[in-house]
Amino acid sequence: MRVLVLGSGAKDHAIAWWFSQSRLIDGLFVAPGNVGTQSIAINLAIDPSDPKQVHEACCEHAIDYVFVGTEAPLFTGVIDYLNERGIDTFGAPNRTLKLEGDRNFSRMFSDRHNIPTPSHVLFEDEEKLSDYLKRHEKERFVVKSNAIAPSRVMVDSSDYDTLMDFSRGLLATGPIILEEHLAGLPITVTLFLDNKGYLMLPTSSDYMKAEEGGLPTGGMGSICPVPLQQEVKQALIDTIIEPTLFGLKAERMAYKGVLTISVIITKHGPILVDYHVRFNDPAAQAFVPLIKTDIVDILNAMKADTLSSLTLEVSNKSTVALVIASKGYPQAPIIGKPLDPMPASLLLNTFEGAPRYFFGGVQELEGKLLTTGGRCVTVVGVGYNIMNANKNAYRGVPHVNFEGAWYRKDIGDRFFEN
Repeated sequence: MRVLVLGSGAKDHAIAWWFSQSRLIDGLFVAPGNVGTQSIAINLAIDPSDPKQVHEACCEHAIDYVFVGTEAPLFTGVIDYLNERGIDTFGAPNRTLKLEGDRNFSRMFSDRHNIPTPSHVLFEDEEKLSDYLKRHEKERFVVKSNAIAPSRVMVDSSDYDTLMDFSRGLLATGPIILEEHLAGLPITVTLFLDNKGYLMLPTSSDYMKAEEGGLPTGGMGSICPVPLQQEVKQALIDTIIEPTLFGLKAERMAYKGVLTISVIITKHGPILVDYHVRFNDPAAQAFVPLIKTDIVDILNAMKADTLSSLTLEVSNKSTVALVIASKGYPQAPIIGKPLDPMPASLLLNTFEGAPRYFFGGVQELEGKLLTTGGRCVTVVGVGYNIMNANKNAYRGVPHVNFEGAWYRKDIGDRFFEN
C-alpha cells in the first residue's frame, strides 16, 4: 500500500509516524507535511485542500490510499472527489460533514436519538443574545460558532461583557450556539467506523485552555488513557455511542472513517458536547504511541466491515502530551523563531524510552528549524502510569527551545493529585 496523509499539524505527524511503523506499506507521503514528517515520509508541496492537486499527486506517485485525519480537506470535498476517481480514502464524505459543520443540526440529531446534550439556544442576532444574557444574569454559558471553527475555539464564562465581546466577532460570520456550562471531566472518545460496527481507541482527556481558567486554545495537552469506572464506560456506550451509530444509519449518514466525540462526564452521567468527523489534536498525539496494532490491519478490517471483531492491541502504559506554543498564542502568535538543534534520535523519534516529539508549526528553511505557527511541538511522555508519563513529558521539554516558547505546567496533575 502506498499512502498519502493530508495535513501539516502535530496530529498529522503522529498519524504519519503510526503509518511508518507498519509492515504493510511500501510508500509513505505527506502533503504538505512538516519538519517531523520529512524524516519518515516524502513531503509533497501541494495544497491538501485542493481536490485536483491531491488527485494529480496520487497519479504521479502511484498512491492508492489517502488518509485524511484533519478538517480542512474534508470540507473542500477531497474525499468524494478521490472516491469518484477510484482512489481509496479514509475520511468523512460530504453527506456527513454537517454533523460537525452545523452544531445546530448535530444538536437536533442528538435530540432525535435521545442523546444527552447541554441545553442550548441558537442566536443570529446580537440584540436577542444580549436580552437573553441579561435575563439569565450570573448564569454560566459556553459560546461557540454554529459552524466549524478552527481549534474548537469557544468562551466559557458567566460575565456578560466577556460573552458579548466574543459573540460579536462570531456573529459577524454566522450564527452562534449558546450552551449551558457543564461541570465535570472532559474526555475525548475516538472511534473507527465501518458499516457493521466500530472500534474504540484509547480514551483521552484534553486541556483546552492556555491555563486553568484562561483563554481557549486548540488544545494545550492531553492524557491517555483516562481512568474511567466500568459503570461510566458502559453509560458512555449505552447513552451516546450506540445511539449515535444507530442515528447515523437511520439518517443515511453512516460512513467508514473516524468519529471523535467530545464528552463531559458529569455527576448525572456522560453528556455529549460535540461531534468531530476527524481526529482531535492533541488527543491523537496522546493515543497513537499506545496502539500496537498495525494501522493497515485496522484499515483492512474497516474495508471488510469487521472492525467490531478486531482486537485492538494497546500498551498498558500511559501518555501525557503537552504542547509547546509560540509567544502570543492563541491571540497573535509570533512566528519565525529559530529552534535550537535537537539530537537526531529525538527529532526522528527513534530512541526507545524517550518522549515522542510530534511537530506542528515548525518548518526547515536553509537547514534551520523555524516556528511557523502557534502550536509548534507536542511532547509526549510515556510511562507506567499518568504520574510517570507526566514526569517523562516535562523532562523532554528542554530539548525544544526557542524564544518565547511556553507550555502549561499542570498537564495530567488532576489525575494523580489529592
